[in-house]
Amino acid sequence: MFTQNYWKKIKFTFTIARKNGRRFVRCIKHKEYIMTRITKINKKAIFALFLVHFSGDFFLSFVRPLLPVLAKKFFLNLAQVGVITAVATLMGFLIQPVFGFMADRYRPRRILLVSSLMGAVCIPLVGVVPSFVIVLALIGLGSISSAIYHPTAAGMVSVFAGQHTGFSISIFGLGGILGFTLGPIVAATFVSIYGLNLLPVTTIFGFFVFICLIILIPASKEETDKPKEALSAIRDTLGKVWIPVALIWILAVSRGFVEQTLLTFIPMLYSSEGHSLVSVGAIISLFTVGGSLSAIVCGHLVDRIGFKPVYYFSFGLSSPFLLLFIFGTGWWIYPLAFISGFLMLATLYPGVTLAQQVAPNNRSLVSSIVMGFAIGISGILMPLAGRLADAFGIRPVLSIIALIPFAALIAVRHLPESSKVHTRA
Repeated sequence: MFTQNYWKKIKFTFTIARKNGRRFVRCIKHKEYIMTRITKINKKAIFALFLVHFSGDFFLSFVRPLLPVLAKKFFLNLAQVGVITAVATLMGFLIQPVFGFMADRYRPRRILLVSSLMGAVCIPLVGVVPSFVIVLALIGLGSISSAIYHPTAAGMVSVFAGQHTGFSISIFGLGGILGFTLGPIVAATFVSIYGLNLLPVTTIFGFFVFICLIILIPASKEETDKPKEALSAIRDTLGKVWIPVALIWILAVSRGFVEQTLLTFIPMLYSSEGHSLVSVGAIISLFTVGGSLSAIVCGHLVDRIGFKPVYYFSFGLSSPFLLLFIFGTGWWIYPLAFISGFLMLATLYPGVTLAQQVAPNNRSLVSSIVMGFAIGISGILMPLAGRLADAFGIRPVLSIIALIPFAALIAVRHLPESSKVHTRA
């Protein structure tokens, strides 16, 4: 797989040959253009993509902490508050494959520049609009920006990553985790001090990110495909590798469902058992910090030891540590929250890397399938988990859900080996 390509004009023609499962260029004669593999990481471009992920998720995460303020301002009932969340989930996650398809076929840099501003402008504007309908429209547009930049930027990471694709995608993913961690804190603090009407001031940071993207990400020189050629390319590529892509997606959905269930019901469980709000916040923060650390560590590991060992490590150990976390008491809860977060998020971005290597001609599309679409499906399953928790209790339901990673080891066994991935690419 060529992780970054450029064209060099020399007095030779070439053929593509293979050695040890990797492509290389064999020059023959005459004047022609050849493709050369760049092994050095473009740190400036990776930083810019990290920054756009941080900024996008930073503004998107404003929505939840602002719900009580918006409900008070517009006299919303709980059903209307639920509509806001549903719009954000639908527009932000479930339609990502549409924009992943577009990013693979058209100029991704232009798409990324537009999407980087949409969320930064639309979501803060909810602080000054006069009606609930406009609030929904702005949150919908801001969430669509998430559906655009996630697959587009994820697909671009491997272009600038050189031989460090796993590590680079994990750095990119860390930006999103940090954005979702800091965004609610900044939004709540800013509105508490300055009021909802001044929220659009935060858009200044979005313009800063926009300028960074223009400066740091090189202009694309790729040609635009025609729609029929694009559909044919997807059919030819995913038609051959749909089984491994489906396996990666199944694992992503199972991981996402367990993670979201924990983050939704663990606070309610421990609050009902007498833990303070500060204690519950510390538990969730430790879970998130553990996941952030694993994004870096496991992204580096997949570049060294391959994907399957990391998947076995994550899914094999998650179930026992999750059970210890769910039934934990006293101060043991805090380190177990950190370990559980580390194990649960260990394959989040390595899964994206693996999908891109399986289908290199549709990087953005497969990124959207195993990332945004998988998270969206996991979110849709939350009401089912809630109904079960109402019927049988939170701890018994979480105990059963904690066994899902162990059961998913069956799918891990059938993931492609690294050498086979390179051969396909």
